[in-house]
Amino acid sequence: MAKKKSEPEHYVNNEEFLQAIIEHRKKIEKAEENEEPKPGVSEYIGECFLKIATKLSQKPNFANYTFRDDMISDGVENCLSYVGNFDPKKFTDRKPNPFAYFTQIIYYAFLRRIAKEKKQMYIKYRAIQAADARGTFDEWAKGNKFIDAESTNAYADYLKLTSSDLSKFEDEKDKKKK
Repeated sequence: MAKKKSEPEHYVNNEEFLQAIIEHRKKIEKAEENEEPKPGVSEYIGECFLKIATKLSQKPNFANYTFRDDMISDGVENCLSYVGNFDPKKFTDRKPNPFAYFTQIIYYAFLRRIAKEKKQMYIKYRAIQAADARGTFDEWAKGNKFIDAESTNAYADYLKLTSSDLSKFEDEKDKKKK
């Protein structure tokens, strides 16, 4: 007879994580009282940040980006910056949830990194477009099967920029001119 699978364990234990955050806040308060520099986070807290960021980066809406490592680094960096802002005493109506708090911080760090990278892709798009006066890139990319043969914008397809991305950047460029 096959064994019944038990409930999967969470990769971050919220209770232990909360206790570690509370201990860290106490250290911060003590350092502020003694006018000392803020202490660094414990290895456990750092591991939790890394686990949350790594697991979130595997979600379908983030999984296919080539710069996932940068996204994870940005998420962890943001958590380290804002770890002192998590105050368990503010949660009077419900139990403090540091996992949810830091997941949101990482989520928005991911969105900011994606926006930065898309802006860089747009800059590359404009540079390729300007450098390819004879239009040889289009033929080369189609011939080497980097893009679809029916592509109407080889530069954008090669850099994986959508038409909405291009129009967004063009609109921003027009606003700056005004």
